[in-house]
Parts: sequence; structure tokens; C-alpha cells
Amino acid sequence: MLGDLIGEEQGQTTGMRVLSTDGGHPVIEASFQATGTMLGVEIEDLGTYESVLRADGTLWGEGQGFTMTKEGETVTWHGSGVGTFDDTGAVDWRGALYFETTADRFSRLNGVAGVYEFHVTADGKATAKLWEWK
Repeated sequence: MLGDLIGEEQGQTTGMRVLSTDGGHPVIEASFQATGTMLGVEIEDLGTYESVLRADGTLWGEGQGFTMTKEGETVTWHGSGVGTFDDTGAVDWRGALYFETTADRFSRLNGVAGVYEFHVTADGKATAKLWEWK
């Protein structure tokens, strides 16, 4: 069951590169930078993920990154998800993130699986929402 909304952000893809085309399944690495809030605190989020274009036209992706507050507190994350293209060339991702932190105000995230919606337009603009999975 979905729980509370724990984060929202807006950002931009900052780089992309092709890692492989073996077997006819392109593997792309993409990095992004975003700003928003997590548990009501202003954050900056940096991440990189690899996505594989599957035979049915969907994407499988795995990534990692970290979130930082203005005060220097950090939360690292690892995640995976499935992406689908729409008719504009945008990709809609759905998946899960897992967190690790020593920051007191984010410590509850150490025991949370977060489920996300991540939308990336064809020109690289990104928006995301993250909920606690209860």
C-alpha cells in the first residue's frame, strides 16, 4: 500500500552515453540533477542510471545517487524500475528506491522502500514523486 508522499523534485538530464549495443539491446547511461524536497526539507539530488531497451520496446533500469541538503546532510539511494515511452518521446518510469543515511532527520528512510514516478521529457526535463511503500 502506498503511504505518505516523502519527496518531490524537478530537474534535468545532464549527460547520456551508450554503454553497449550487444545483442541488439542498447544500454544507455544517463545522469541527472534535480532540486526539490524530501520529508519537507529542501534537497539537491544527483543520480546516474543504466537503462536497457528490451525487445518489447520497454526499458529496464537500475541506478544510484545521493541527495544532499544545504547543511551537507546526505542520503544515498539505489533503485530499479521499468520505463515506457509515450508518443512524444518522453519516458515514464515506475520503480522502487532504497536508502541509507546517518543524518538524524532522514534516519527513518533507512527502513523504507520508496516507490516512485519519474517522468523525463524528450528534451531531458525531469519530474519525480516518491511515496513510502507500507
